[in-house]
Formats: sequence, structure tokens, C-alpha cells
Amino acid sequence: MNENRNVKIRVRNLSKVFGSQPKKALELRDQGHKRPEILDKTGQTLGLSNIDFDVYEGELLVIMGLSGSGKSTLIRCLNRLIEPTEGEIVIDDEDIPQLDDKALLECRRRHFSMVFQNFALFPHRTVQQNAEFGLEIRGVEPAERADIAQKALKQVGLDGWEDAYPNQLSGGMQQRVGLARALANDSTVLLMDEAFSALDPLIRGDMQQELLELQHRMQKTTVFITHDLDEALNIGDRIILLKDGEIVQIGTPEEILTNPADEYVKRFIEGVDMSKILTAEHAMRPVRATAREDDGPRTTLRKMSEHGLDSIYVTSRDRTLLGLVQVDALEQAAHQGKEHIRELMVQDFRTVGPEEPLHNLFAMFSEKSFPIAVVDAEKRLQGVVVKGAVLDELAQAGEK
Repeated sequence: MNENRNVKIRVRNLSKVFGSQPKKALELRDQGHKRPEILDKTGQTLGLSNIDFDVYEGELLVIMGLSGSGKSTLIRCLNRLIEPTEGEIVIDDEDIPQLDDKALLECRRRHFSMVFQNFALFPHRTVQQNAEFGLEIRGVEPAERADIAQKALKQVGLDGWEDAYPNQLSGGMQQRVGLARALANDSTVLLMDEAFSALDPLIRGDMQQELLELQHRMQKTTVFITHDLDEALNIGDRIILLKDGEIVQIGTPEEILTNPADEYVKRFIEGVDMSKILTAEHAMRPVRATAREDDGPRTTLRKMSEHGLDSIYVTSRDRTLLGLVQVDALEQAAHQGKEHIRELMVQDFRTVGPEEPLHNLFAMFSEKSFPIAVVDAEKRLQGVVVKGAVLDELAQAGEK
């Protein structure tokens, strides 16, 4: 998928040393020394080392790691709130570390909006005024910025709260104001630094879902920092995992969980509920046989007998799923001499898309004995899932 998407930000050989003698630190790094040794020998902290990655247009990229891994340093290097020691950060053909102050300011205004963990709202300003702030700084006329801010507030579900003050809002609502302010600026990239970490778990989950819905509607290029693995797995198109200022692994949530790069990643993901990550597509099996609605009962029974089935899905010629027939109904229809099975079809079965998490499938099995049909957006039958396949998939994932 990614190879067909445009690169919005390209980062190459990015390093950051905190201290007055960065060259000494980088020389030791190039000799193979790691962060603790460099700190011990020079007093310099290697915050980031040789960071390479791309951010794709419209992607929600999560950067995660434990405290001190370099994730907040990395996101602040992207817009030069922290000055990189070396490396390239290219956005739309502009190398950000090479820009002078004026060009950097213009680049930030055009490309970057930031949402912080602590909301960063002005307590003496209303919700509307907070949402307008970035536009006000840019000199946008009052009527225009009011209209833009109101649209942004509506996008995050805060229409009707324009005249409220931050202390009248819940934590989740305050974070929505910060998000609306970022959206009002209409930048090309949204940077979110631990944006939901200060929220309680229930509100945090709601905000994650709202971010995903917003991302689906707007396709905003977003870089999201978190230390929470579950959050990263829930929202990320891809995840960058950092350790001691270095990239340990880049991949989709599935790739990181099913193919961890090393022992550190394996330990990092221990305890993850794989049923919430793996999908129906992982456990899906080919359909052994299908019937057509114009088939007769005897023809259909023969197909089922050959493949050991007691029910069979009925599809059109383009594999659109039409219904399901069961062996008892077919035997009775054959005895009665009926010519077609279309009137025997039932709809009392479950269908899911390929991306349905496996944990959602267990209740479906307890309700019906039929295999769960996996269909695409056009309702074409892609495969089926049986309970044993789900258990096998989870068992295999747990062994990796």
C-alpha cells in the first residue's frame, strides 16, 4: 500500500546530541558506542541517532517508546522546536534544518500544527477564541477566522460550546478544543505529542476513536507520539518503535506483533491481546464450495456431500453473497421435486469484513453453528471463518 502513496516528510540520518560537544558524541557513536557509554565518556546525551523514515501523505504514523527513548525529541525536531545536530528533514522539497528563521517560521505556519498533552489553552479565552488563536496570530480577518474556527469546532463535536471557557469543560472536551485549533490552522501535518495521555481511560478511548473517524474524513497527515502500546496499536497505520534514541522497528501493528524485530520488541509486546489485533482475514479459509440460486436441490446436495458440508453459501456469478441453504431444507425440497433452491435461502447467518478483529467473532460462533462469511465492500464472498481457525491463529501468534 505505502509504495503507492506520496511521501510527505522524508527523514534521513537525523541525530540530536544534547550537550556542548556534539562532535565528540557523534564520533564515538560512529565507532560503535551506544548512548550510556557516550554519556559516561563525554557527558553528552545522544538523544537521537541515525533516524531514517518516511511519513506518507494522509498517514497516521505513531512514534512510540518508553520514557527517554527519544520520541518527544523526534517530533520536536520535525518542526525545529529542537534543533537537530545533523540530518535531513524534507517536507515538500524543503529541507527544514537548512531554512533561515524567516523561512522556518513560514514553513511552520504552512505545514505544522501541534496538539500537546497539557491542552495549552488560554483560560481567559472562550472556546471560540482559543480555536481562533493561530489564525489571529497569522493576521486573518475576524469574520473569516470566526467562520473557520466554528467549522473546526463542529468537526470535533464542540458546536454549541463556542462561548464556554476551558474551566467549564471536561478534559476530553479541552483536548478537542486543542485539536480544533490545530485543524483551524489548516496545516498539512498534524503533530500530536502524548495528546491523550492526561485523559482518564474511558475518555482516552473515546478520543482515539474520534481521531480515527476524523482521520478517515480528512486524511490529514498525522504524527502521533505515545508511550502506550495499546494506543499505538489502536490508531496507527504504521508504528515506529524507539529505544535509546534509535529505531528498533518500523511496521504496521500487525507486522510488529507477528514479526518482532528482536528480543526487545518481543518483550515490549508481551501481554498484548492478539485477538484485538489479528483480523478475520488472518483466520479466513477458502470456501470449499458454493451454490447458485438457480441450482436444484439435488445438485446442491451432491456438492455438499463431496465437501462434507451441512450448509452451503449461495452466490451470484460474481461471488456476491445471496444467502445460505441447509441440508435439511434441501433434502425436503428434493423429496418434493422442487427445481431451484432460491426459495430455500435464509439470511440468518453472520458476515464480517476482512478487517474485523478476531475477538469480535467469538460471540458470533456461540449464536450460530454456520461458518462466518467474510465479504468485501461489494458483499462478494472472500472466504469463511470457523471457530477452530480462530483458535489456531491465536495459538500460532502466541508462539512467535
